[in-house]
Amino acid sequence: MEVKDRIQEKALEMFMRYGIRSVSMDEIAGQLGMSKKTLYQHFVDKDELIEAVVADDVSKGEQDCLNSCQMAGNAIEEVFILMQSVLKQIREMNPVVIYDLQKFHPKAFRHFEKHKNEFILSMVKQNMERGIKEELYREDISIDILSRYRLESMFIPFNMDVFPPSKYEVASVTREVMVHFTFGIATSKGHKLIQKYLKEFSI
Repeated sequence: MEVKDRIQEKALEMFMRYGIRSVSMDEIAGQLGMSKKTLYQHFVDKDELIEAVVADDVSKGEQDCLNSCQMAGNAIEEVFILMQSVLKQIREMNPVVIYDLQKFHPKAFRHFEKHKNEFILSMVKQNMERGIKEELYREDISIDILSRYRLESMFIPFNMDVFPPSKYEVASVTREVMVHFTFGIATSKGHKLIQKYLKEFSI
């Protein structure tokens, strides 16, 4: 693995565990057993490192999402495959990461927002269209309205004013929101599959 990739991998690991603001460039260098000078040969500052980490993580996330969709036998299985992957990531993530990114690193956050508002929104719409064709989702739903609602609801669990981390686990809230939404748009045929996957998937 190239030095730049090693730096990004270690930085992502530390940001996810401790939050972005609380991790310094010194600490990243120390964890890698390299000098701070070597770190700055690859990244001008912490902002540039964070932008590279976010861009790489978004790219890998998009590929994982596309792979999950290809694996799924139907729209609801697609939701559960993605839910399993998302919940695993959230359980390994410090909930302050999103807050830190938004408040202190606006350029990297804009990249994340673009991914959310374009790629994720498109995937949610495609899933709804697929589900309607498979008669697993109700045909009377508004794909435009509910896909945007679903997109915004993904980030409600990270709102620390609504769900303080001392009282609520982000992954548990995320699971409840995702399952509730899927039940809400599903047909009776879809409800049976949801019940089936709730038993089969480790969520």
